[in-house]
Amino acid sequence: MMPSGQLLPLTRPPPPPPAPPVLSSRRSRRLPPARAHARGLPPPLWRAHRLHDRFLHPPPQFRAPARAPRPPTPPGVSAAGGGEAQAAAVAEFVTSERVKVAAMLGLALALCNADRVVMSVAIVPLSQAYGWTPSFAGVVQSSFLWGYLMSPIIGGALVDYYGGKRVMAYGVALWSLATFLSPWAAGRSIWLFLFTRVLLGIAEGVALPSMNNMVLRWFPHTERSSAVGIAMAGFQLGNTIGLLLSPIIMSRTGIFGPFVIFGLFGFLWVLVWIPAISGTPGEHAQISAYELENITKGQKLVKPQIGSAKTKKVPPFSKLLSKWPTWALISANAMHSWGYFVILSWMPVYFKTIYHVNLRDAAWFSALPWVMMAVLGYVAGLVSDMLIRNGTNITLTRKIMQSIGFLGPGIALLGLNAAKSPIIASAWLTVAVGLKSFGHSGFLVNLQEIAPQYAGVLHGMSNTAGTFAAILGTVGAGFFVDRMGSFRGFLILTSLLYFSSALFWDIFATGERVDFDGTG
Repeated sequence: MMPSGQLLPLTRPPPPPPAPPVLSSRRSRRLPPARAHARGLPPPLWRAHRLHDRFLHPPPQFRAPARAPRPPTPPGVSAAGGGEAQAAAVAEFVTSERVKVAAMLGLALALCNADRVVMSVAIVPLSQAYGWTPSFAGVVQSSFLWGYLMSPIIGGALVDYYGGKRVMAYGVALWSLATFLSPWAAGRSIWLFLFTRVLLGIAEGVALPSMNNMVLRWFPHTERSSAVGIAMAGFQLGNTIGLLLSPIIMSRTGIFGPFVIFGLFGFLWVLVWIPAISGTPGEHAQISAYELENITKGQKLVKPQIGSAKTKKVPPFSKLLSKWPTWALISANAMHSWGYFVILSWMPVYFKTIYHVNLRDAAWFSALPWVMMAVLGYVAGLVSDMLIRNGTNITLTRKIMQSIGFLGPGIALLGLNAAKSPIIASAWLTVAVGLKSFGHSGFLVNLQEIAPQYAGVLHGMSNTAGTFAAILGTVGAGFFVDRMGSFRGFLILTSLLYFSSALFWDIFATGERVDFDGTG
């Protein structure tokens, strides 16, 4: 028997004593359950018990939850490095192969928009040279969209089948050829010139689905908004390049100089893209083991298997269209495209007709907002990824980002409508276009989340709806100006559409994966 006043050890002694263990004479600091209850404190949900002088473990439901597994630690940095580990992670991201992929995607989208936006500047001298009315100028502006209407669904299916790398290469080559041949076509007939614009639209219809596919394959879910932000920053800088450089090039080489120069740069991009970038991280010869683990951990990606029965399956269009999240995406893309193409196509004309500025100044006023869109688009991606890493629900994050992307431009366009000077108008336009970029971390990333296996075709479907809206908005703005003599009423209509689209998105959008195959 042990002497009085000595605490029992927590481990079982070699020969268990026959007598009951002697309790310690020291008073426990923990109140007994009865006394705790008497003082109004809730009794403990579970109590430690002894069995052969050993404490039983608490029931599973009362144990502390297990910590989520930490992401891989960058090589050469201890797990407890704190700020050192964070700095190393940033350095790894900046020098990684996946950032090179995002940069090349950004360059491709910059060329995509530069080739597209040339017509927004060239339409003014072309209308003067050929005597086009605003209505026919709107038809010429929308000819690109006729082709863009045809390709997104087919292009999205091709992206899901062959992968983004191959489809993007063919797309850039084809739209660069259409841009390069535009001067030759214009010298033959207006119809041949319109055909090159249609061909440009057909080729560019695969750009965004290809970008989404590459981001899905090359980036973990906590970095996808940032990756889309980088790629779409190039997309918006393409607007700036086209709007600012086109008047300068035209003044030195003629109206069709930018078409030739931008087309040649597209061919150069293809020559770099094909050998430098692989379709998936696993196919890349120089990727590090750490980066490959960081990308693929937790992903359920299937490498394109050309010829397999699975990849030959026709996408379930009826099931895709039977879900409200699909219609939320379609509605968001339609409104995004309406506002985007109206601003892109008509703002140089808007500043020239409303404020009577010359073509070069109009290009400057119209170009500045796209710089802001590039910057804020990347910032929105960083904020979105930070919210998700800190535990914010993905659905809530997407709704926050898209609400800013719709409500912000809607309010800013009302301010633009009331502006009395080109400086104030340019400021409101910059706010509208800049806040519009938050939608890239809303609906554009959401495509990968609700249907990763159908992201390409779903993007194509929503892009087709967006193209219809863009054609209606671009042509409608021209007819509206013809009939009403001003853009102001059309801007009010666009604001109201932004507000209603924000409400529809917040009601029906989701960040969770949707069962389109009927398997669960």
